[in-house]
Amino acid sequence: MTSLLWIFVAAVLLAALLAPNKGVLARWRHHRAALGREQAENALKHLLGQAAAGESASLSSLQGILRTSDRELLALTERLGREGLIRTEGDRFRLTSEGERVALHVVRAHRLWELYLADELGVPVGQVHVQAERAEHLLTPADVDRLSAAMGHPETDPHGDPIPGRDGELRPPGGTPLSAWPIGTPARIVHLEDEPPLAYAQIAALGLRLGQLVHIVEASPTRIVLSDGESEFKLAPMLAGNVHVAATDVTPVPAAESVVRLSELPSGTVGEVVSLDPGCRGFIRRRLLDLGFTPGAHVRPDLTTFAGDPRAYRLRGTTIALRREQSERVIVRAVA
Repeated sequence: MTSLLWIFVAAVLLAALLAPNKGVLARWRHHRAALGREQAENALKHLLGQAAAGESASLSSLQGILRTSDRELLALTERLGREGLIRTEGDRFRLTSEGERVALHVVRAHRLWELYLADELGVPVGQVHVQAERAEHLLTPADVDRLSAAMGHPETDPHGDPIPGRDGELRPPGGTPLSAWPIGTPARIVHLEDEPPLAYAQIAALGLRLGQLVHIVEASPTRIVLSDGESEFKLAPMLAGNVHVAATDVTPVPAAESVVRLSELPSGTVGEVVSLDPGCRGFIRRRLLDLGFTPGAHVRPDLTTFAGDPRAYRLRGTTIALRREQSERVIVRAVA
């Protein structure tokens, strides 16, 4: 009886080990294949970044990204060459057209997922990069197309990096490094470099954000001082190089016409919508725009509940109820 029991247990274990789709060996092979695909896609993404910078990749630069052994790295580059994704030029590597297509898909998946996490799920921008590094290898082209369509085919990610289109077109990043921007000239922040992560964390800790209007009030070899009209931000020149800005035609509002959040507009006062908070993105931004909170529209607090939240507003002949976290996103100027 004992022998039969051991034979039965051995048979069960062998079946679990060798089951074609769900067995231990099948799962191990799937895991190895996923790791191999992830390494290959990270290598292609590195080559794409090097090409955008006017450089070509080497074994040394790839090893710094992949952190793998010499033997594994040589095997990987040989496989990518056999599959027609890269070509070797001496001791350097470049993408083929097919390799570029795959790399652009990975970049598109990464940046769209970052935007989805930040805008739709409210994940802090400083945390989206690591999560997108994992998701970029799991999303199929069809998944990415659906994600892009659901968010209205956005053009930039939460850091201002351009998102490749479905056709594979990748626009160059816009803006000028803050370290090269003239003193006193108004500018809008259009890109915050998220590499290296420590530098981005310092920028975020200062309170700088995408879309913010700023101007330089002081520049020296040791520091650059920014102002957004309310606060000053002090950056080392190297850190300032990671903040990219562009010219803006937005005229600062004179002090006599100071603006307030819609949530702060006194009852009975008519306000003119100036803008939505630059940090208001994704679903909330689309909803407010659909409701009619566009620049120039007039809005008036119409009714306040006993608890004060939500609050009713009269806008374009319609009464709309907004919670405080929504009305705080609307910037208005009192007009009557």
